[in-house]
Amino acid sequence: MRILIVEDETGLADTLRRGLATEGHWADVAHDGHRGLEAALAGPYDVIILDVMLPGLDGYEVCGRLRRLGVWTPVLMLTARDGEYDEAEGLDAGADDYLTKPFSFVVLLARLRALGRRRGAAGSPVLRAGDLELDAAGRRCRRGGREIELTARELAVLRCLMAAEGQAVAKRDVLDEVWDSPGGTDPNIVEVYVSSLRRKIDAPFGRRSILTVHGTGYRMAPDGG
Repeated sequence: MRILIVEDETGLADTLRRGLATEGHWADVAHDGHRGLEAALAGPYDVIILDVMLPGLDGYEVCGRLRRLGVWTPVLMLTARDGEYDEAEGLDAGADDYLTKPFSFVVLLARLRALGRRRGAAGSPVLRAGDLELDAAGRRCRRGGREIELTARELAVLRCLMAAEGQAVAKRDVLDEVWDSPGGTDPNIVEVYVSSLRRKIDAPFGRRSILTVHGTGYRMAPDGG
């Protein structure tokens, strides 16, 4: 499996990475919430190991943003807290499983295998707007069966708009969901990516699917334009 480890304890993260490699898995590591979110969006990964207490964005927020963007990669949350309310918060944020530190590596492997099987059985949802399709996990976009090549950032912006199911999405919300340092980023950068998306998913097909909502941001036409 290809696994993303988002853990700020560098010693633990390295131990997990080496242990997983020994078991034949490929593991990438991010040490804060913003980088973890960006790596998860760039994926694809079979499973994400996500610590709760992270600098930048905590694990709950990272998981919640992924789910709102339509990314359904299984998430195993790690935490030093074992309260039932903490576990409930993680599951409510969209996590698939929960493991309290310290934990057995053997148990971790078993949990990862179970999540991998669940992913294989359930598959990943495909976002649709008319004949426009976005496979969030596979990072593939099609219109009318024709493949459209998009960058990782374009895919993430499109995913944010399509996941809103026809509702308006503010530029700042797109920044918060897609960029790793949204606070220092000019919201107008979203216009650049929307223009690029329009050239790729609309113009060649004579469509108008990404609509401007003046004073707010953008929304995706449910019928694909």
